Formats: sequence, structure tokens, C-alpha cells
Amino acid sequence: MQGGGGGGEVKGGRGAQLKHTGLRHGWTTGACATAATTAAYTALLTGEFPDPVTITLPKGQTPSFALAVEELSGASAMAGVVKDAGDDPDVTHGALVRVTVRRLPAGAGVVFRAGPGVGTVTRPGLPLSVGEPAVNPVPRQMMRDHIAEVAARHGGTGDVEITVSVDHGEEIARSTWNPRLGILGGLSVLGTTGIVVPYSCSAWIDSIRRGVDVARAAGRTHVAGCTGSTSEKTVVAEYGLPEDALLDMGDFAGAVLKYVRRHPVDRLTVCGGFAKLSKLAAGHLDLHSARSQVDKGFLAELARRGGADEALAAAVTAANTGLAALQLCLAAGVPLGDLVATAARDESLAVLRGAPVAVDVICIDRAGTVVGRSTVA
Repeated sequence: MQGGGGGGEVKGGRGAQLKHTGLRHGWTTGACATAATTAAYTALLTGEFPDPVTITLPKGQTPSFALAVEELSGASAMAGVVKDAGDDPDVTHGALVRVTVRRLPAGAGVVFRAGPGVGTVTRPGLPLSVGEPAVNPVPRQMMRDHIAEVAARHGGTGDVEITVSVDHGEEIARSTWNPRLGILGGLSVLGTTGIVVPYSCSAWIDSIRRGVDVARAAGRTHVAGCTGSTSEKTVVAEYGLPEDALLDMGDFAGAVLKYVRRHPVDRLTVCGGFAKLSKLAAGHLDLHSARSQVDKGFLAELARRGGADEALAAAVTAANTGLAALQLCLAAGVPLGDLVATAARDESLAVLRGAPVAVDVICIDRAGTVVGRSTVA
């Protein structure tokens, strides 16, 4: 596989941090599935598999993927790509992602199925309905877009069934949180950018420090620590911050806070997913799922402070995910998002230990919608 899409030298922000780590990025399961989908549908319409197959990622990069397996038979075609996670310690690195594309009658649209090794959603609280294959919304859209492009290029209708499989996926999934979340039978097909950003703890924390240094040298007085690309878009939309004021903190909230404590800026915005920032609110400075978990008992206590009765508090405690807890409270008019953001701000201020830094926190959902915010303090 090879990357595509160039650009000038990046002096600050997410790209500069990745370059500074010296770590090699990889491709998400969703990107691999999109490549396999594109190759299979092209073969179904033309009789030939493109190899390598090039796709366009949400941010415009155009990587190419070599096919590991291919098979064309009548009304369906199958292609497979081996996932390369780069230097990230991803449990799915090296997994073979297969996609079978089958023709459907005109007007049927695009239908997704879970093949062997891909899970099925069995509990509420995830971005997919119960009973759906665990192929997340962004990878679904990537596959739909590429199906439409191939159909337009080669005269197809774009009406297909896409079955995604991962060799040994059910076994690999035992090393993930999927069984606990009620995703049964295999892995989830994930990814919002198509790119896996590698997180070596020491290298990434060093890159965060470099990011703060770059921002201060550029005279930035307001910086933002973001958990990922969606939260970066949110703070840019909210505050118009330039790229060199954006710190890709990933899961390392503590690294940002401790370095800013020693190297202050006037204002720090912390922005991230509701579930991750609920961990910060509960006192966790490392937000990685392997090292901290959403404490739904803590969320229930916050909900009580916001006016929740005991029945709602019990429902929050029993919720499958942080998102499910948030949805319960939103339906009841309890501002759990704001309460989490305020608690996360207060925890951040405690870590800053009186450093002259004003802090605010923004919580978002998976789509980037703001679901909670604190005041600046």
C-alpha cells in the first residue's frame, strides 16, 4: 500500500505532530473495506479487478491498496485487502478484510451485511441500530460514495449488497471491547478519516510538547487540546483557531495539562467525545480504553446533581455506553453533557494547579454535534 496526496511542510497542528513522532501511519478497517468494495464492484461491472485499487479518503488523500484475494462469479465479486495499521499497536493489524459485492434489483440501494468475523449490534447506545452489522457510519458512507463513482464510470445502477468479512475476526474481537458493548460475532468496521494515527506513548507525548512550543512561538494565546479530527473541526468552527493552535492530544489529556502548566498560554480549550471527556471529568488523565473506562456510576451522580430522579439515575448506571446515558438524560431534560464538561474543566484546573490558564471544555457526539460545554474559568 502506498499513500497519496502531498502538500507543503506543516509547521504545526496534527500533521506536524505525526511527522515529529517518526511513526508510520496506517489505514483503518473502514478504508480497507472501501478499497475492497471498490475493487469488487469494478470487477463486477468490467470483469477486471483493479490492482492496486485507489480510493479517496474523507480528507482528500488518495491511497492505493494491493489486493490479497479476488474472486469473480456471476452476480457477485469478492476482493480482500490486508490491513496495515502502520506503527500503531492495533489488534487488527495484518487482518484480511474481505468484501463481497452482489448485484441487487434497480432501486434497492446499498445494503450492508455482516459476514464472518464482523459483529452485529445487539444493544442500544451505539451509532447503529440493534440488528445492524457493525459497520460504522463513516465507512458506510465511504463505501456508498465509491459504489456511486464506480457505477457512474462503468454504467452500473449502484444497487448492491455489500458483505464485509474479516478473517479470524471473531477471535480477534475477544481482545476488544466489542463483546462488552453488545457487538457480537466479530469486529467493528471503524474509522472517521481512513487513517490510523499511531500512538507510541512517549513519542506522542513528546509531539504534544512540541505542539505547545510551536503555538507559543507563533504567539498563540488560545490553544485547543483535541481528541481527534472531529473535535478539531469543532473548535475551528467555534473559535476559528489556526492549525498551529491545535494540539492532537489523542488520549493523553494529562500530557497537555501538565505541559501547559509549566508553559502557560492564556486559554486552553479541551474538546472531545462525550465518553472520553467523562473519563477526564472522573479524574482520569489517560483516556485510552485499555487504561480507563466510562464510570456510569459517576455519570449517574452527575445526573442527580442535574435534577435526575432515582429511576433515571439507575437507568444511567445500567446504560450500555456513555452515549446511551447521555441520550437518556437528554430525553429527560437533564443537562448531563454540560455537567460532564464542567466537571472535566474543574479536573483540568486542578491539574493546572493555579497556572494562569483559563480553561473551557466542549463535549461532542460522534457526528461532531456539541452536546455539552462549560463556561470559561
